[in-house]
Amino acid sequence: MAMIDDELFGKLKYKNNFWRGKTMIKIFDVEKEILLSVDTYENTDFSNVQREAFLSFIQDMENIMNEAEKHIYDYYCENYEEYREMVCNKSEADQVVPKIDSVSGLKRLVEPTELIVRRVRKNGKRRLGLLCDVSWDIENGMGIKMEDEVVEEVGYQDIVL
Repeated sequence: MAMIDDELFGKLKYKNNFWRGKTMIKIFDVEKEILLSVDTYENTDFSNVQREAFLSFIQDMENIMNEAEKHIYDYYCENYEEYREMVCNKSEADQVVPKIDSVSGLKRLVEPTELIVRRVRKNGKRRLGLLCDVSWDIENGMGIKMEDEVVEEVGYQDIVL
């Protein structure tokens, strides 16, 4: 298995079409180590745009994650009634999909798992995806799609995969 120690991304192993390592993020006032995946071929260098995307994220993480938290909260508020209807009984729904009235209520419902630095497309945008496990949708999880340090979309994980 190929391994590298990149000055920006750190120690990475090539596995399942990604260079994979670890990174720290802060979300909902909690620092967490998560998987870092850089989307490129094994024998290809990382692009300058991928490096810029990750560096910009690290440098402006507080603002980007604050924006992500607000988008996650909006998504949750728009969809939680539908998710509650899918749960068998009210007491379980109160645990898995509770009514919350602030971003901080998401802290125990959303668990970030992976930051993906995506390949560059023709538009040249810096693309990142944040994958999360969520209490209300164990099967599909949640993805946060970011382009040029702006949250573009929150939805099922496949929006960033």
